[in-house]
Amino acid sequence: QVQLVESGGGLVQAGGSLRLSCAASGSTFSRYAMGWFRQAPGKEREFVAAISWSGSSTYYADSVKGRFTASRDHALNTAYLQMNSLKPEDTAVYYCAANRPPYGDSRLGASYDYWGQGTQVTVSS
Repeated sequence: QVQLVESGGGLVQAGGSLRLSCAASGSTFSRYAMGWFRQAPGKEREFVAAISWSGSSTYYADSVKGRFTASRDHALNTAYLQMNSLKPEDTAVYYCAANRPPYGDSRLGASYDYWGQGTQVTVSS
């Protein structure tokens, strides 16, 4: 069992930056692919970014490509989402998720086995 705890959300002006953290419990964090999703009010949950278990591969939604960066630190059992050049349309609750092997399509929520509680990101115009 893995528990994921997100932090780092908040209120920021358009053009600003935030870094989300996702701290994972358990000793097998290094084996998990990690994903980030978001859900805005009245909208479906959508894929944002993902990082492979090794950290060597990352994947991004077109809407955040070039602005967001996913990373991970195995020593700290933590995944990160650096968000730059934030826009009002980035406002949502952000969730991290862990996918144990065998790995599924990183863009699909159904591929993930564990989810965090979410952290609110609000970008003002």
